[in-house]
Amino acid sequence: MKALVKRILSWRVPHYLVRVAATLAGGRIRRERLPAPAHVKSVEARMAGVSFVMNRPDRCIIAKELYWGRGVRPRSEDQLALDVFATVARDSKLVLDLGAYTGIFSLLAARASEDADVHAFEVLPEVAKAALDNVVANDLLTRITIHTEGVGKDGDSACLETGTGGSALPDFYSTEFYFEKGVHVPIRSLDSIFEAFPESARGAKTAMKIDVEGTEDVVLQHAQVFLAANRPDIVCEVLPGRANTAGVEAALRPHGYRFFRFGEQALTEHEDLIAQEPFRDWLFTTKTADELRAVGVSVNE
Repeated sequence: MKALVKRILSWRVPHYLVRVAATLAGGRIRRERLPAPAHVKSVEARMAGVSFVMNRPDRCIIAKELYWGRGVRPRSEDQLALDVFATVARDSKLVLDLGAYTGIFSLLAARASEDADVHAFEVLPEVAKAALDNVVANDLLTRITIHTEGVGKDGDSACLETGTGGSALPDFYSTEFYFEKGVHVPIRSLDSIFEAFPESARGAKTAMKIDVEGTEDVVLQHAQVFLAANRPDIVCEVLPGRANTAGVEAALRPHGYRFFRFGEQALTEHEDLIAQEPFRDWLFTTKTADELRAVGVSVNE
């Protein structure tokens, strides 16, 4: 029934009434949770001084948010994460997007940096196809490589549903999911992925995004060679109730990392990593607060 209701509300006249109701309700209704109109096939993102398009706001959660946010994500903390990522990616030569979904961080990085080699990793095949469609729509096939695989521990694999059903492309699958029937997706460690990159990638300035639904500790524990060589700036979602914060800290501290939590308008440095609502996103970096401010990142005193 949910899919049927969302389809009806996406028709022109019902959608007009939804927009009117949302306007009258003010902030009591989160517009980004409402369906986008069915006739809108793509939306334009305008952020960090660049622009790009994303397809299918009827199915892509991020594209729908961009529709309602008129080119940016409606929640300020979510948009701040993208703006900061664009800042650290701007002079990067290598960008890794782990848990890419439909590719917004990859697209933004490729637009923000003319030189970066961008690699997007998405574990769900149907979502990876949508990410590839977005790469094609922006003529970025020479800049962004889509990898339909998980990142974690070498030798592991996941059996996942294809993700074709439902009213939206799912954004909550992880490499820990395992279904009796589905498609088997390979999992590789970040160290083995890094080993296959060209020699020029070793020591290159690197930006990375991690959104892997609670398995970021596994990702980072099996990325020690990569972390030691490149010390990337990392934007990472840390989910309450799912994240192994101690494991993440143990993987990062030997490399001199600091922990900055995203707020609505700025970052705040913390001695320890915490998984707590309402702000889930963190920046892991070897830079100091003053060094971040020097490149244009807002950090609280």
